[in-house]
Amino acid sequence: MSTTMTVIRWLLVALTVLQVRSGSSDHKYKPNDEVPIYANKVGPFHNPSETYRFFDLPFCLPAHLKEKPEALGEVLNGDRLVSAPYKLEFMREKDSELVCRKKLTKAGVSKFRKAVAKDYYFQMYYDDLPFWGFLGKVEKDKTDPSEEKYYLFKHLTDDKEVEVEFLYTVKWKETDIPYESRMEKYSQTSSQPHHLEIHWFSIINSCVTVLLLTGFLATILMRVLKNDFVKYAHDEEEADDQEETGWKYIHGDVFRYPKYKSLFAAALGSGTQLFSLALFIFGLALVGVFYPYNRGALFTALVVIYALTSGIAGYTAASFYHQLEGTNWVRNLLLTGCLFCGPLFLTFCFLNTVAIAYTATAALPFGTIVVIVLIWTLVTSPLLVLGGIAGKNSKAEFQAPVRTTKYPREIPPLPWYRKTVPQMAMAGFLPFSAIYIELYYIFASVWGHKIYTIYSILFIVFIILLIVTAFITVALTYFQLAAEDHEWWWRSFLCGGSTGVFIYGYCLYYYYERSDMSGFMQTSFFFGYMACICYGFFLMLGMVGFRAALFFVRHIYRSIKCE
Repeated sequence: MSTTMTVIRWLLVALTVLQVRSGSSDHKYKPNDEVPIYANKVGPFHNPSETYRFFDLPFCLPAHLKEKPEALGEVLNGDRLVSAPYKLEFMREKDSELVCRKKLTKAGVSKFRKAVAKDYYFQMYYDDLPFWGFLGKVEKDKTDPSEEKYYLFKHLTDDKEVEVEFLYTVKWKETDIPYESRMEKYSQTSSQPHHLEIHWFSIINSCVTVLLLTGFLATILMRVLKNDFVKYAHDEEEADDQEETGWKYIHGDVFRYPKYKSLFAAALGSGTQLFSLALFIFGLALVGVFYPYNRGALFTALVVIYALTSGIAGYTAASFYHQLEGTNWVRNLLLTGCLFCGPLFLTFCFLNTVAIAYTATAALPFGTIVVIVLIWTLVTSPLLVLGGIAGKNSKAEFQAPVRTTKYPREIPPLPWYRKTVPQMAMAGFLPFSAIYIELYYIFASVWGHKIYTIYSILFIVFIILLIVTAFITVALTYFQLAAEDHEWWWRSFLCGGSTGVFIYGYCLYYYYERSDMSGFMQTSFFFGYMACICYGFFLMLGMVGFRAALFFVRHIYRSIKCE
């Protein structure tokens, strides 16, 4: 237990230092002081996951190649910073300074030609400020349009050995931007007035659409419920032997525990944990932790917070499983721990193998994998078990306002549109329509080179998503009960989570219509990790939908008198 507490303490410290580390530098320099510059990675511009080490291409090597120590999140982000062969001395300008003179072999020329043909870009950091550039360009030969010339800035390369001089130029320009605001220039793109107008237009459009539709449904639902309450109250005053109809007719079955209750409780626990994770991430984003190019901060936060919130999953799952009168709580905890982590681990193993085959920086080093395994073993698992024990020993009982009969009623035949899949399609469409405009900006940031910094708008969209998911699930649950179908537990979870399926459908549209991604590695990374993200949304929104439906069902059956 002491080891676990030590690791937890370390994780809490990691959360408080999600800032970019600058080594020993305090970012203050005197004239001619050396400013640190690091080369990071190269890769095809349109394939953001397919990046390689800078010196995988035959550039000039520094006299002493040193790797900069990276934090966990930076390694997960694919950053591999190494010392660059350029010397930046503060306030000292250089013009066409020679780095080295190098004879490129045919193999070296071929590497550069392929890199230029695939629009390779490079990324470097000087004084922790990122900058990028393309390696070269391809142009048609003016004398023979069928021929293409490959330009490696500033060298003409042909398919033969060539001697190349690698040069660099340094210019210094004084600015009045304070150090605290130097990262703001990287977020100006997403903060341009026309971008903000589009964002706010999407928010207003979503709000108006959602409010009109939900208001319309709410009005209908409240009127129908009011009529139901009046009708059932009138029926109680009439003959006692009058046959009941509608949702009151199934009052003895509506709180009958669902099938596979251990799996159901595990899904609720995992969904609750992911919901807590989302709230913590939004909290950090709104206070400014994830400023542009704070390398790896988001990945570090995701790993640390997920580990620390595993106790929430254990407590929620075990407590609800106990309320459902489950007895095998060990299996329930194993299900809870593996329900989301299991598919994520299998996906990671496959994609990491692909990255290793490509020798890409997305392939995690063995040491990083060991660190993640230790976090899961020493933090996630113990907290999950502790939460499970607390949930198992909780005295909470399932609050059912009506008694459950011994034998379930038979569900009458239902039309096709009341089946599970059509209901999921109806349930997922409205919440997805509220967020699909904002999805483009998220995808362009995660799977592209755009910068997303307007987290306040994203948080509003998230709140709208939760409200619409809860309401549409409640409405569909009512119509299901009115049709005398009492198996609403799993249906409400599946309907709530169906938005995750729509988001994955949007992935197909984005990949083929809105992006230029290509190649097996990028395709597998995009669809593999997006499948895990959409599955996480499915669990989280499924939990929200079920909780809203449970609250509603308890309320309506508490409002009538049932024998």
